[in-house]
Amino acid sequence: MAPSFRNKFLLLSLGLLLLFSISFLYWFLFIPPSKTASVKVFFIKKGSHLKKVSEVLEQEGIIKNRHFFVLLTTLLGKKTKVKAGEYEFHTQMLPLEVLNALTKGQGKRHLVTIPEGYNLSQIAQLLEDLNLVDKKTFLQKASSPVFINALGLSHLAGPTLEGYLFPDTYHLYKEMNPEEVIQMMVHEFKKVFGPDLANRTTELGISEREVVILASIIEKETPLSEEKPLISAVFQNRLKKKIPLQSDPTVIYGIKNFNGNLTKEDLLRQTPYNTYLMVGLPPTPICNPGKDSLLAAIYPAPVPYIYFVSKNDGSHYFSSDIEEHNRAVWKYQKNQRKSDF
Repeated sequence: MAPSFRNKFLLLSLGLLLLFSISFLYWFLFIPPSKTASVKVFFIKKGSHLKKVSEVLEQEGIIKNRHFFVLLTTLLGKKTKVKAGEYEFHTQMLPLEVLNALTKGQGKRHLVTIPEGYNLSQIAQLLEDLNLVDKKTFLQKASSPVFINALGLSHLAGPTLEGYLFPDTYHLYKEMNPEEVIQMMVHEFKKVFGPDLANRTTELGISEREVVILASIIEKETPLSEEKPLISAVFQNRLKKKIPLQSDPTVIYGIKNFNGNLTKEDLLRQTPYNTYLMVGLPPTPICNPGKDSLLAAIYPAPVPYIYFVSKNDGSHYFSSDIEEHNRAVWKYQKNQRKSDF
């Protein structure tokens, strides 16, 4: 074969190879795997290798070629940036869209509502039940002095973040780090408990920590927004008069593995949270209060009440002297217990 012919043949081969490569690259990058958008839920565990991730993506029809996806990810320097989580893809997505979602952690969002009045353990259990966060790891992080300090709450929180994980509805992802979830909740707390509320605590002559503790007790005593300022007034009047708060929810919080039945023996048990035996507030919040309870704690109703008793319909009867209170106890509790206090 003459040299000139060989050169022409080589150039033609290289040209065809280049054309094929460009065509294949265009096919891979700019033509979706399918003409119809079929939704696929895809879960990546922590520590999953990119090769395995690519194989499953190809099997599910999210990408056309796993080898080129690995090559693309490597060339773009994103091989180690793929985040674990649950993703919702469809079969009309382009590989760069898939890769962008994987590296940004744009997974399938789960709408999770943290109820007002849940304590740390209940929040952790809820998140674990939804397969979003490991309960043990969540509680460890919420009890880490280093992490609490990093959140700027070392001067407020006790040994845990109880009281500062704001109850709200959050968009969470599977395989999220517990730190991320906790940071979101603490951020919401700080938004609600802003400068206005902080200034109000100064006017009342109490600390922000005491406000959160009081709010947590109010939260557990009543679900009714209209009653919260009244409950707050009762407790603040008792604090001023140095009368024990005598709040059942605080006693319950101090009992490990409480079985749901509060007994006379429980009320006589010495714990830091037994407000029947001590004067003043317990050492920490007993749950995570919502906005209404926080506001009630710093804006108590201007009433002289120092007693209240359940009316067995979710509401309470309030009174300012023991005789009226005892009559209310007899009326609403039918002498089952002489007093809620």
